[in-house]
Amino acid sequence: MLVRVYVPRHPLGEYVEDFWLYDGYAGAHLRERILPSGTVEMVFNLREDELRIYGPLDINQCRRFSGAVVSGPYAGAFASDTTEEANIMGVHFKPGGAGAILGVPLDKLTDAHVDLTAIWGPDAARLREQLCSLRQPHARFRLLERVLLKQLSDGSRRSHGAVHFGLQALTRSHGRLRVRDVATSVDLSQRRFTQLFASEVGLTPKLFGRVQRFHHAMALLQSAGEIEWAQFAVAQGYFDRSHLIHEFVELSGLTPSDYLRRQTQLRKAAVYVKRNHVPLLE
Repeated sequence: MLVRVYVPRHPLGEYVEDFWLYDGYAGAHLRERILPSGTVEMVFNLREDELRIYGPLDINQCRRFSGAVVSGPYAGAFASDTTEEANIMGVHFKPGGAGAILGVPLDKLTDAHVDLTAIWGPDAARLREQLCSLRQPHARFRLLERVLLKQLSDGSRRSHGAVHFGLQALTRSHGRLRVRDVATSVDLSQRRFTQLFASEVGLTPKLFGRVQRFHHAMALLQSAGEIEWAQFAVAQGYFDRSHLIHEFVELSGLTPSDYLRRQTQLRKAAVYVKRNHVPLLE
């Protein structure tokens, strides 16, 4: 399996975390649960012009999209089909970074996958065809970088200062700051701050904060030894163990103990795990 990651240069790097590519990705499992991250992904299937997504309401319900799709910020988990990911590449945007390049308010993409043609028209299909025609990862990354830079220069709009501040504050605190306190810090009403934040990020600041807290807790679980769940929950900003379990189930479909068990199982089986993915082993 070939795995490549490319970090774009300034100014694109202000909006994009990285480009990624998988060639020859395969596994014994058929699906992977994708956890909410508060970010947007642009994905291209380089083998066939289709991507299959399952959930989030019914994990067995399949939705079919073209081979060039935008995955908006989700408030819960959904699943992907690994047979569609044998040769695939994409763009991992920074929180709040996709709107300036896609040219749409991100609250229009909340909990949704959208064909890129619905946003960019025929240019999206042409871009996918060009990416498919190239063979070298670096050439594909450079093409994608040029296209995104053009989109940025054609319709760029800078993030509102309040949203930029809110993203940094909620990320640094792992979502433990109160939204009204962040709004007060930027001299806005909580309602106005929430509207601006949702438009640029795709999630409300409260939900974004919950996702950040959830990811911090997941990271700590993977490196923890024996866990006293009640103490762990309070230390991560949850009211109690029940609150921790409720948040994990709502955001991932898994309890904390089930998530930890699955991670242990994956490590023992030496399964490669993508960012924000949980392979669903049979």
